[in-house]
Amino acid sequence: MTDRLSSYGYAFQVKVITSLLTDKSFLQQIADIIDPKYFESDANSWIIDTILEYHKEYKSSPTLEVMKVKMENVDHDVLKEQIIQHLKDAWKFTESTDLDYIKDQALDFCKNQEIKKAILSSVELLKNGQYEEIKATVDNALKAGADKDIGHEYMTSIEERYTEAVRHVQPTPWEVINELTDGGLGKGELGVMVAPAGIGKSWALMNIGADAVKKGKTVLHYTLELNEAYVGLRYDSIITGIANQNLKHYQEDIKEQLSKIKGELIIKHYPTKTVSVMGIRGHVEKCIMQGKKPDVIIVDYADLLRGHGQEKRHELEGIYEDLRGMAGEYEIPVWTASQANRSALEEDVIDASKVSESYGKVMVADFVLSLSRKVQDKLAGTGRWHVIKNRFGPDGITFPSKMNMSNGQIQIYEETSVQGKDTQSKMDGGSEALRKRLATKFKEVQSPEEKVKDPFAKLQ
Repeated sequence: MTDRLSSYGYAFQVKVITSLLTDKSFLQQIADIIDPKYFESDANSWIIDTILEYHKEYKSSPTLEVMKVKMENVDHDVLKEQIIQHLKDAWKFTESTDLDYIKDQALDFCKNQEIKKAILSSVELLKNGQYEEIKATVDNALKAGADKDIGHEYMTSIEERYTEAVRHVQPTPWEVINELTDGGLGKGELGVMVAPAGIGKSWALMNIGADAVKKGKTVLHYTLELNEAYVGLRYDSIITGIANQNLKHYQEDIKEQLSKIKGELIIKHYPTKTVSVMGIRGHVEKCIMQGKKPDVIIVDYADLLRGHGQEKRHELEGIYEDLRGMAGEYEIPVWTASQANRSALEEDVIDASKVSESYGKVMVADFVLSLSRKVQDKLAGTGRWHVIKNRFGPDGITFPSKMNMSNGQIQIYEETSVQGKDTQSKMDGGSEALRKRLATKFKEVQSPEEKVKDPFAKLQ
């Protein structure tokens, strides 16, 4: 068994440094058993030694600014140049998909070194008959590298709460929602959109996916109703602004616009009730193995996943709990949707009582947003978004929205903003348009005899 990491290669050693600089829990776990001597170059040994010293004093990973200041004490110009180059290489590897593997291998190597040391030191103890000491030595070696993170130590971690981002969020396309959620939906969090059938919740989920893709993120979109190609067409409309029915006439323009997008979208279709959250996990793992770890997961929609349990409400609660568990396991925000009761079709605002089948969905989710669109809203191209639940800020707030269902464009506004007031006036106009349309329909169905009975018929 080798005593140095040189046999693993240069890239492996630099990725270990990357992990130490970017993963506080890994540094905490390995700090007591990693030795700068394990690294083949003086530059790497200096970097490891500096990281360990800083961690011992400040209980955290040093930033690149800290490393830059520490380098001022290096007198050897060649060594300093090597350190700078190795740190640059380490920074390049921050997005590598194999860092988890690197950390596991580095931990195993350091643990094995501790066991080896324990066995060698036990030889002398054995000669002297010090059996209790042998047991203690071996036990300590076996415990080496154990996870030492007991949680957030409130009294001693004050600076950490303010110097590090408590939540790493993925914003939505709507600034008003981002303000309410302190930036968007965070890693391990579950967001749910509630609406009756045919109102636009699928379009809204796709707006979130399209926005993330345009920002260079990787999105996994699971569809349990529409097929993959049709969902792709809807994304084309949202991203380009071209009406869905006209897409076939603008294929070259669409290709040109999509070629400028750096993000990645993977659409996976499963027939209704044929896949569980466990099946979704399996597909996520497959994507990660192919270097496509998602930044956002969209499930359209959770009610159509296969669950377990005899009663439907228990089945649905289990599905939502499993979805949030998956979000936490992969540290990825998950968005999904849920059906509202039929009675919600007549509501201006859909609250928690209108969530179909199980209130447990609301209890599990971190952020719940409902969408209401009555007939007049469809005529006016408007809608009402209501915040049912919000772990990160106020709830019970309703926002006016413009919704173009020909190309999937959705905007949500603050009610008091210029756009919000304009949207509200369109909603009022939609009510007037509906009244006129109904009046016209009424005249059309009236018989000649009924019109004669109407004393004002000749005046109309």
